[in-house]
Amino acid sequence: MRYIPHSPEEERALLDAVGAATIDDLFRTVPPEVYRREPPDLPPPMSEIEVRREMGRMATRNASLCCYASFLGGGLYAHHSPAFVSQLLLRGEFLTAYTPYQSEVSQGTLTAIWEFQTHVALLTGMDVANASMYEGASAFVEAVLMAERLTKKRTKVVVSKGVHPEYLTALATYLANFPFTVVEVPLGPDGRTDAAALSAAVDEATFAVGVQSPNVLGVVEDLRAAADAAHGKGAIAVAAVNEMFSLAVLEPPGAAGIDIACGEAASFGVPPSFGGPLVGFLSCRDAYKRQIPGRLVGRALDADGNPAFCLTLSTREQHIRREKATSNICTNQGLMALAATMTLSALGKHGLRETAVQCLSKAEYLKGRIAALPPGRFAVAFGGPTFNEFAVRCAPPVGEVLEALAKAGILGGVPLARLAPGEAAWKDLLLVAVTERNTREEMDRYADALGRL
Repeated sequence: MRYIPHSPEEERALLDAVGAATIDDLFRTVPPEVYRREPPDLPPPMSEIEVRREMGRMATRNASLCCYASFLGGGLYAHHSPAFVSQLLLRGEFLTAYTPYQSEVSQGTLTAIWEFQTHVALLTGMDVANASMYEGASAFVEAVLMAERLTKKRTKVVVSKGVHPEYLTALATYLANFPFTVVEVPLGPDGRTDAAALSAAVDEATFAVGVQSPNVLGVVEDLRAAADAAHGKGAIAVAAVNEMFSLAVLEPPGAAGIDIACGEAASFGVPPSFGGPLVGFLSCRDAYKRQIPGRLVGRALDADGNPAFCLTLSTREQHIRREKATSNICTNQGLMALAATMTLSALGKHGLRETAVQCLSKAEYLKGRIAALPPGRFAVAFGGPTFNEFAVRCAPPVGEVLEALAKAGILGGVPLARLAPGEAAWKDLLLVAVTERNTREEMDRYADALGRL
C-alpha cells in the first residue's frame, strides 16, 4: 500500500471537520509535562556492524544456559532440542499464526497440527486433543470452564494447592466475575495433595476437581484418588501437567481416570527464552469433544475420496453466537506446536522414554547427594515420589544460596517464595530441576557447592 501524505488543503479540511484549529489541538488531552514538541536527544544512528557490536556487548549481561549449569524449573525446563527443529521453523510455509481455514491450500499445516494432536492424545491417554492452547495456565483455566459446561448449574471448583500458583492466579482472574467458589485443598507432609481433605471438599455443587502431577513441589500425585473423588460426586476430574516428559514413565492421566488433561508442552523443542513463547495443550475423552476449546483438526475425505484434513467442530466465538461458544481463543500456538511435533517425531517412542529415564535417574542422583550432606543446612523437603524436580529446604536464606551458586557458575533453581509469595511455609524452599542436559560433573559441583555453604 502506498503512502500519500495529506496536502495543506486536506489537513485544513480535516481539522475543520473535527473543530480543531491546529494539529497540536488534537493532542490537548496529553499532559504538557510529557508532551514533546521537539524530537528527543538521541545518539546518532549506527551502522549495521556497530549495532551488532553493541547488541553483542549488551547480550553478555544475560546469564545464558550455555555458560551456566542450569537447574531451573518451576514450569519451564531446559531440554535438548534437535538442531533441525529451529531451522525448519523458519520455513515460510509454517512461519505464520494464521489459522488454516482454507483446507485446499493448507494440507501441510493441517497435517502438522493433526500430528501434534495425535502425540498429545497418545501421551495423555485421551481420545481427543485440540490444536494447542496459548500456554499451560490458560489451558488449565479452559479445562475448568469446559468442566462447568459439561456439568451445568454447579458452582464450585476444588483445586489442589499443588497446582502451579500462576495457574491458580490465572484461574482466579478468569472466574472473578463468575458466581463460582474456588476451594484450595492443602498438601500433606509428603508433598502430595491431602486425599482425605480433597474427598471432603468435593460435594454435589462441585463441577471440577483440579490437580497437577508432578505438582509445583515436583511430587507425583495420586491421580486415581483425585478422579475417584470427583466422579463420586458427579464432577469432572482435571489434571495439569507442566513437564510432559514425565508422561513417558508415569501412568497417563486418561488411564488413571482423569477426564480432561491440560498443561504445558514447551519441554518438547521450545527453549525457556525468558518465559515464552509457550505451547499449551488440552485433551479429553471422546464424549466431551464438543465442549473442547480452541481449534480441532479432523481427518476427512476430499472430493476424490482421498484422505484430507480440515478444521472441524468449530464452536469458537467467531463461528457461532458468543454465548454458545466454547472459547474465544484466536490463533493457536501452531508454530510452537510444530516444534513440539518435530521434537517428538525425532525422539520416537524409545528416545522419549530414554530422555525421561535420564531425567528421573539424574534427579534421584542429585537428591541422594543432597540428602548425604551434613544435617542442619540442606535437606530434601518432601518424601513423596518425584520425577525430575524436587524441593530443597535451606537453613541459609534462599537468596544467599542462589547468589553463592551463581558465583560458582550454577543457576541453582527457583525460590518457591517467588512463585507463591503468600506461602510462609515455602519461604525456605528451593525448587531444583534436573534434565538430560545436566551432567554428573554439574550435579557433583552443585552438591559440593551446597556443602561449602
